[in-house]
Amino acid sequence: MDAATLADLYRAYVACLNRQDWNELGRHVDERVEHNGRQLGLSGYRGMLIKDFEDIPDLAFHIELLACEPPLVAARLAFDCTPKSGFLGLKLDGRKVAFTENVFYAFEAEKIVSVWSIIDKAAIEAQLGR
Repeated sequence: MDAATLADLYRAYVACLNRQDWNELGRHVDERVEHNGRQLGLSGYRGMLIKDFEDIPDLAFHIELLACEPPLVAARLAFDCTPKSGFLGLKLDGRKVAFTENVFYAFEAEKIVSVWSIIDKAAIEAQLGR
């Protein structure tokens, strides 16, 4: 698979997330997916994402930077959203916050098999005046 194809696959995955099309998630994510070293499997990964959208109703993934070197993808995702209560152990009380996530993905057979993610918690803390 070339870099352009991989980028298209990744963009389709992000579009699936933003549509919250959980029935289609398996087209993008492998059954044995792991997240930050934890074996979640597709159902666990789907559950994690569903909870994210329940906790943050206006959640939307925006690709700010994208680099592809098959079979790897690196992305910087931007968020501007309003968690219902807490997020990352921070009490937000419905405040709107903006932050980024740096995330790496490994693909096999055109599906995501591994995800490594770091959210910029310091950016949220700065908005809270901490």
